[in-house]
This record gives sequence, structure tokens and C-alpha cells, in this order.
Amino acid sequence: GISLYKDARTGLAELTVDTLATVGTAYALKNIVREQRPDKSDFQSFPSDTSALAFAPAQFLWDRYGWEYGLPAYAAASFVGYSRIDAKKHHWYDVAASAGFAFVFSKLFTTRYRAPGLRYGAEVSPDGGSFRISYNF
Repeated sequence: GISLYKDARTGLAELTVDTLATVGTAYALKNIVREQRPDKSDFQSFPSDTSALAFAPAQFLWDRYGWEYGLPAYAAASFVGYSRIDAKKHHWYDVAASAGFAFVFSKLFTTRYRAPGLRYGAEVSPDGGSFRISYNF
């Protein structure tokens, strides 16, 4: 919703790429590593694809819009991770790995949001000065 409100195309595209890369990596590794879950129900514990789906947008919000948006999202994602551990569906490192994937992919694919509008500034030094003006579309 935040990306739709602020900048529909760029934010949504980056969120989509981040999420697909994070969840896709978690899903692929889950089928390669074959680690048994703590509740012994199957061998798809590592990494947690549910946690990957929670941490990908949280890291995206932090990187794109700042900590004000990212911190509440990280709190929610952390709760998801905790609930997976508490339900004995994942080990702590399964959740941590998913959070790590989200962090790395967001750093690779997310750009910082810059609101549209006029920007200007001035700088003075002993040798002279400068003035800059720009407009973000």
C-alpha cells in the first residue's frame, strides 16, 4: 500500500523483485537442503519460506522508505519468525537465514525513495561558492 501511495511503478517493481528473489531462494534451498523440522513432520525446515515472505517486504520498506516504515514491519516479521520457531516448524537459524536472504536481496535491488519535487542547495568555501537546483520526477 505504501508503494502504491508514494510511487506505484518503481516501488512495486522493486518489492516484487525482492520478494520473488528472497522467497524463491528459500523455496529452492528448502528442496535441496532437506533438513528435518523440529516437530519431525517432514524434511523441509531450512530455510523458512514463511519467514522469507515476511522479512522481504520488511527489509524493502526499511531500505526504500526508512526506519519509520521498516521498524514496524520488522516487528511484524520478527513475530512471524518467532511463531514459526515456537510452533516447532523451524529452527532459529532457518528464520535467521530467511531474514539474511531478505537483507541481501533488498540491498541489491532496492533504491532509496526520493519524493518528486524541486531540490536546491548552496555551498560556500574560501575559494568560491556554488548553487545547485534539481527536480525529481
